[in-house]
Amino acid sequence: MIFKSAKINAFRLWGLLLTMIGMGLMVLGTGGIVFWGHTGKVFAGIGLVIGLIAMVGSLAIYFWAGMLSTSAVQIQCPECDKLTKILGRTDRCMFCRTMLTLDPDKANISADLLLDQRAQENVSDPNATKAPNESLSK
Repeated sequence: MIFKSAKINAFRLWGLLLTMIGMGLMVLGTGGIVFWGHTGKVFAGIGLVIGLIAMVGSLAIYFWAGMLSTSAVQIQCPECDKLTKILGRTDRCMFCRTMLTLDPDKANISADLLLDQRAQENVSDPNATKAPNESLSK
């Protein structure tokens, strides 16, 4: 579960990796001039071109993730109570990595049961903090 994350975060991770690989290839290619002099220019040229291609790929992935993020459905995570975005029918929370779904056939608990469980927890624990909506309404 450590390596599982939300789909949007996974796209951003690949964009970041391509950025780092592209920059690394550019720096190492330019370093070829320092180590091999005039013959290192060929390595520098190859490194700069491949690095530029990786950077353009990173730009495309970041743009794609941004466009997906604008059309993603926002829901409130039942575990951490933060707003998170879902791509597709199932996804993970961006913050606590809880599996979330919009498909009632795949859900193992309904929203009504979840609310009932929370109400019972608040009744059984008198020291529990108030929900944010209760404190704003007064």
